[in-house]
Amino acid sequence: MRSDDLPLSRAVVDRAAVERDEPDVLGRLRADVSTRVLLVGGGAVLAADHALALLTVDDAIAYADGVDEERWLLLGRDDERAYLALRVAAPTLAPTVGAASDVAVHSPVHSPVGRAPRQEVPEGTRWATLRTAGGALDARDAGLATAAVALDAWHERHPRCPRCGAATKVTAAGWTRVCAQDGSEHYPRTDPAVIMAVVGADDRLLLSHSAAWAPGRYSTSAGFVEAGESLEHAVRREVLEETGVLVGDVSYRASQPWPFPASLMVGFRAHALTTDVTVDGTEVTQARWFTRAELADAVGAGEIVPPGSTSIARALIEEWFGGPLPAAPDVTW
Repeated sequence: MRSDDLPLSRAVVDRAAVERDEPDVLGRLRADVSTRVLLVGGGAVLAADHALALLTVDDAIAYADGVDEERWLLLGRDDERAYLALRVAAPTLAPTVGAASDVAVHSPVHSPVGRAPRQEVPEGTRWATLRTAGGALDARDAGLATAAVALDAWHERHPRCPRCGAATKVTAAGWTRVCAQDGSEHYPRTDPAVIMAVVGADDRLLLSHSAAWAPGRYSTSAGFVEAGESLEHAVRREVLEETGVLVGDVSYRASQPWPFPASLMVGFRAHALTTDVTVDGTEVTQARWFTRAELADAVGAGEIVPPGSTSIARALIEEWFGGPLPAAPDVTW
């Protein structure tokens, strides 16, 4: 498995980092009729059928009712054009009373609540999250959408300086913020997380069920890397904490940006030294070993719901399985 096989890890657009500090780079690119603009907001992007809805600059400005330099981002360019993102107030999903947290948090964006856009989206387009649209996007669109969502989330959450609390100004075409008080520069954060297919000596795969998930959902083990910790140690620690299984050899497989809101998922194959399972009961409530035949039967019967096709978790599982899971529903995670 290669990183480029994962929908949200592919990229064919040059991020054009050398242009970010050029004088009035955003104004120059907005004046170029070939430039296209992606609308992003609230963890969602404007999409059409199996593609992003990339607008002309004039259409994007009309939608946003003006130009605010703080809301424009330079995503990059390819051989044909430059790509910008415009941060707007997108519709958000109202909380679902009584629903499992994964449903409430990760369902598609479809209902305008709170800050609504100034006008209806263009005909034939819709707001879509990366979880719902990512698997259908090609390499260019997946890369553009992932960068736009990640940057939008960072700007939304970090309007002030973490050193002194003063307001910060957007610079470098949306890729940095500078404190107006002390001049310090701040950059988009990325939180590394490990995710691993734990395989036993008998070639069975360990899958677990999180306490926050709907019944039947199982996935690979995962967790954030702690301060001062190596990736390999994080793999062994997380598996032991969640399932009580000891891990020996750890091998890197692939990575995937996961901007929900700012993670980088680093995927591994982890070789188990023990097979006794003792879940922590807090983060993980169930964990099971599966042969390939057992997993195929459980998925086919609807007993087990695997991760969605856009996730590195699904890729790790299917690498071990040897191909696509039979009759596996493509759920939103």
